[in-house]
Amino acid sequence: MSVTTVGRGTAPRTLRQWVGDLAAASPSRLAIIVFALLVVLWTALLTLPVASADGHGTALADALFTAVSVVCVTGLSTVDMTTHWSGFGEIVIYVGVQIGGIGVLTLASTLGLIISRHLGLRAKLIAAGDTNPLRMHRGPVPEGQAVRLGEVGGLLRTVAISVVAIEALCAVILFPVLLAHRFSVAEAVRDAVYYSAMAFTNTGFTPNNNGLIPFAHDYVFLTTVGVTVILGAIGFPVIYALARVLRHPAQRRRIVSLHVKLTLVGYGALFLIGGGMYWLLEHRNPATFGRLGAGDAVYQSFFLSAMARSGGFSTFDIAHLHSSSLLVTDMLMFIGGGSASTAGGIKVTTLMVLFLAAIAEARGVESMEAFRRRVPTDVLRVAVSVVLWGATIVAVASVTVLAITGDSLDHVLFDVISAFATCGLSTGLAMGAPPTVVYVLALTMFLGRIGSITLAAALAQSQRRRLYAFPEERPIVG
Repeated sequence: MSVTTVGRGTAPRTLRQWVGDLAAASPSRLAIIVFALLVVLWTALLTLPVASADGHGTALADALFTAVSVVCVTGLSTVDMTTHWSGFGEIVIYVGVQIGGIGVLTLASTLGLIISRHLGLRAKLIAAGDTNPLRMHRGPVPEGQAVRLGEVGGLLRTVAISVVAIEALCAVILFPVLLAHRFSVAEAVRDAVYYSAMAFTNTGFTPNNNGLIPFAHDYVFLTTVGVTVILGAIGFPVIYALARVLRHPAQRRRIVSLHVKLTLVGYGALFLIGGGMYWLLEHRNPATFGRLGAGDAVYQSFFLSAMARSGGFSTFDIAHLHSSSLLVTDMLMFIGGGSASTAGGIKVTTLMVLFLAAIAEARGVESMEAFRRRVPTDVLRVAVSVVLWGATIVAVASVTVLAITGDSLDHVLFDVISAFATCGLSTGLAMGAPPTVVYVLALTMFLGRIGSITLAAALAQSQRRRLYAFPEERPIVG
C-alpha cells in the first residue's frame, strides 16, 4: 500500500521540488532550460501540416529557425512569413512572440501574481533574477539595485499592464490608418494587432508582402510603430520607474535610479548619433534616402536609428545601404536596448558602464561615478564579460558562415549581429541559405536572447568563498 502511494505521489512532488530547487539555486539555468523547451515545442507546432498554408508541413530547418526567431523575438526568417503560414501558424507565432518578449520566468511570476494576488519569496527571487543578471548567483546581493526585491511585485504588475495597454493603444491608432490604406475591416484588425505585438516585442515580423514599404511616407503609422518599439526597448524597470514618477512627482529624485538615468541618457544619445550618421551617409544614396526631400530624409534616418537598435522594421531594402551605414547599424544592433527589455544586444547600460570606466581612468580616479552615485567594480567585471562573450559569439558565427557561404563580410557580419542582437534587420542572407548556416544563425539567436551573462552564470559554479589569495602581479596592458 505504501509503495502504491509513493508511486502515485512522489514523482510529481519530486519534479516540483527539483524545479523549485533549480529556480532558487540558479534562475539563469532554469531560464535556459525553459527557453530551450519552448523552442522544441514551437518547432514541433510549426512542423505540423496545419501550421503551413499549403498543408504540406514545413522542413525541420525552417521550422526550427522560425521557432527560435519567434521565441527569441528576433524577426529573421528563412520562409516568406506573409504567405507560408496558415491561420493556426500565425496564432502560434503571435503567442510565441508574446511569451518570448516578456520573458519566461517573468511571465510565469506575473501569472502567479495575477492568480494568487500574492508573490512568495521564491517567486520574487526568480523574477528578480530574470530582470537583473547580477542576482543570478548565490550569496547576498546588495539592495542598491534598479529594482529592489520588495518592488518586484510592482514591477510585475507594470509588465502586465504595460504590455496590454501599450499594445492595445498602438493597435487602436493603427486600425484607422490601415483602413485609410484600403485594408478591409478584418485585415485592418488583424494587422493592427499583429503590428502592435511585433513592435512592442521588438520582433519586426510584418503581415504584408512589402513590409513597411506601403507606409514609408505615412508618418502617423511610422511614428506609432517607432514609439512602440522604443517603449519595448528601454526596459520594464525604466517603465516602472517612470510610472511611479507620474504617480509621485515629488519623489522623483528617490524613484529615478542610476540605472534609469544611464539607460535614458545612453539610449537617447545613441538614437541621436545613429540618426545623424544615417543622414550623413545616406542622404545622397538614391536607393535609400537620396530621392527624398530634406525633411523626409531626416525623419527616415531617425526612424532607422530606432529600428536598428532591435526593432527590425524597415521602409526599404537594407541591402541597399552603403557599407559604411551597414557598419553603423552593426554597432547599434550590437549595443541593443535597455536591460530587462524586449530588445537584444549587450544592452545600453553595459556600454555606459564601460564609458564611465574609461572616464574614470582618464581622470585618474579609482571609482566610476555618475549622477552623484558610485558604480561598484563588480558591475564593470560583468560589463566586460558581457561584451567579451558577445564579441566571441559574433566572431565564431561570422567565421563559420563565411567559410560555408563565401558571401561578403559586410553582409555576413550584418546578419550574424542581427541574429545575436535579436534585431531582425537582414540583407537576405538567411533566405535560401544552406541548412548548416540556418542552424548556426539559429544558435546565434538563442545565445543572444538568453544573454551572455545569463549563459556565463548558468555554466559557472555557485559562488563560493575563498580563504586564500594569490600574490598580486600586474601584466602590461595597452
